[in-house]
Amino acid sequence: MSETSRKLTTIFCADVQDYTRLMGKDEEGTLSTLRRYRDAMKRLIEAHGGRVINTWGDGVFAEFPSVVEAVRAAIDTQNELAGYNAVINPDKQMLFRIGLNLGDVIADGDDLYGDGVNIAARLQSRAAPGGIVISNTVYDQVRNKVAVGFDFLGQLEVKNIEGGVPSYAVRIGGVQVVDTTSDYHSAPKPAPARAPEPVAQESALQDWRRSYAAPLVVCIGLAILNGLTWHGEFWAKWPILAILWVATFRYVRSNKQIDMAIAGLVITGIGLVTINLFTWQGTPWAIWPLFGLAIAAALRWVRRPRSGM
Repeated sequence: MSETSRKLTTIFCADVQDYTRLMGKDEEGTLSTLRRYRDAMKRLIEAHGGRVINTWGDGVFAEFPSVVEAVRAAIDTQNELAGYNAVINPDKQMLFRIGLNLGDVIADGDDLYGDGVNIAARLQSRAAPGGIVISNTVYDQVRNKVAVGFDFLGQLEVKNIEGGVPSYAVRIGGVQVVDTTSDYHSAPKPAPARAPEPVAQESALQDWRRSYAAPLVVCIGLAILNGLTWHGEFWAKWPILAILWVATFRYVRSNKQIDMAIAGLVITGIGLVTINLFTWQGTPWAIWPLFGLAIAAALRWVRRPRSGM
């Protein structure tokens, strides 16, 4: 029999809007889409250090040790699934609602129980299709750490929670911030409730500096050092190439409008061509791996979701 214990964790709860309607129109097609979308969600959750706990019905239930990574995973999920839906017939689009809560829960083996879990489920139920709603405990931890805006929604009424739970919608694209029904009651708006656009822009600039300014400075420093110790060999090209390669992958991963798999193959191909040129001895050996990469990219392209799926 498994032992129970308490712990503080971030709960991620998601389910599909109008799942019953989708199943009524096309059971097999809906299940196929749900499976594909869940696989993408699981990949993104694990990429941000999370753990999928359960996938009951049309839902996904996960936990994260990091609040910031939980929010980033939710944003990445909605952005990637929006890309999938963009090429699908509007009547067959599958929109997830996501709720996040940081709270104390009871761990029983691999399962989690308690008010912390129930709050996440209630937040999810009030999110707009394709949207994210977070509790105040999550907001307090991430408001200055992620480059998105937040809209204060008021107090969400939750069973066994006196006074309700202050909640916020994550502002992503043109998604309606919340399913506006009677489950919210008015409350004084906290001073930091809305993150003004300059704050979000400043945070984005800080993220850019952390991600790209340091590699650029290192590359310039290596080039200068190579020049100052010049003995007829440009040895700095190898570490510079490696740094630029990694920085490019990081940029692609942060841009949700780019297919990560195809972009990765293209970047790898460019890197191989560059290495071939740096080590040129009259043989274009890079043409063979490029051929394989081109086939892999073509296969990835034809397997992407298409209209009418």
